[in-house]
Amino acid sequence: MSIRTIPFVDLKAQYDVLKPRIQDRINRVLEHGQYIMGPEVRELEDRLAEYVGVKHCVSASSGTDTLLIAMMALGIGYGDEVITTPFTFVATGEMIALLGAVPVFVDIDPKTYNIDPSKIESLITPKTKAIMPVSLFGQCADMDVINSIANMHGLPVIEDAAQSFGATYKGRKSCGLSTIGSTSFFPSKPLGAYGDGGALFTDDDALAKLMREIRVHGQDRRYHHPRIGINGRLDTLQAAILLAKLERFDWEVDRRQAVGARYTQLLAERCHEVQTPYIPPCNTSVYAQYSILVEDRNAIADKLKAKGIPTAVHYPVPLNRQPAYIACHENVLTPISDSISARILSLPMGPDVVLDDQDYVVEAILEAVETTS
Repeated sequence: MSIRTIPFVDLKAQYDVLKPRIQDRINRVLEHGQYIMGPEVRELEDRLAEYVGVKHCVSASSGTDTLLIAMMALGIGYGDEVITTPFTFVATGEMIALLGAVPVFVDIDPKTYNIDPSKIESLITPKTKAIMPVSLFGQCADMDVINSIANMHGLPVIEDAAQSFGATYKGRKSCGLSTIGSTSFFPSKPLGAYGDGGALFTDDDALAKLMREIRVHGQDRRYHHPRIGINGRLDTLQAAILLAKLERFDWEVDRRQAVGARYTQLLAERCHEVQTPYIPPCNTSVYAQYSILVEDRNAIADKLKAKGIPTAVHYPVPLNRQPAYIACHENVLTPISDSISARILSLPMGPDVVLDDQDYVVEAILEAVETTS
């Protein structure tokens, strides 16, 4: 077959469709000139809170900062422990450590790659201040079980939903499943801006007030600072872009699910050497990534690259094996995370994937696996 060039995430195709709406929204901001905390920010927060089904949405400067703001609002600090997963992007553990707290890493479920709830309770100590599951690759962790454990021990739960905005768990939206939900609007995310951005979600009035103050230097009114905060505001231009993208978001969620299901069908039918994502019946996924498990990953990735197919590894090293964390976690055993990280491979994914391109990717995988095994 002839060589093609396939984008890993096709943001240009999305922009081509949304260009008039995006330009109109940007022009409105340029006309009113309120570039920081302009009216689009509040409009976006109202729209997102309604979408998720919670009382409050607090936008912020990035998905990383939302995690920091959430933990600051909960009073997490030096010496405290936060239970989380090692199989995630570094921001999850990074923000815990930045506050002087200790990430306590719990191994993952071998089918969903999300935190294994059965391993959480044994690691709760008097120092534990929160549980932070990650809804990885576009589907939620088993939040009811996690919330039940947290409730028994009087702990808040922060859902790191950077990759799962738009997904559902037992019919409820990701970000509305726990004490605080946190998501990211990094450009390649299911709902992506054209720069960094993020949002927090809660039904707790007091927490919402705290988080709003923390994101503006701990300020409750102009030049009055009752608490320590950060500069964590979402840019008005990014809010405007996200408002334009929301008009197409339901369609994009449907398309992501269709593309993900088609990948699974094509690969499962024809290649038993490839392990496709498992989505429990109680979940829907927005497939922030479509990640398969293969043996001899590097060889297969090289063969796909030779055919113009980009791939990525999410994630090659669990956080407890990273140099910044290993000194404190060298004795932490996470065999499932270790195994998955050695075999995981992410394929081109998005709502604008062309079916012919998807067929091309699948054929290339089948050929690569056959010639590698």
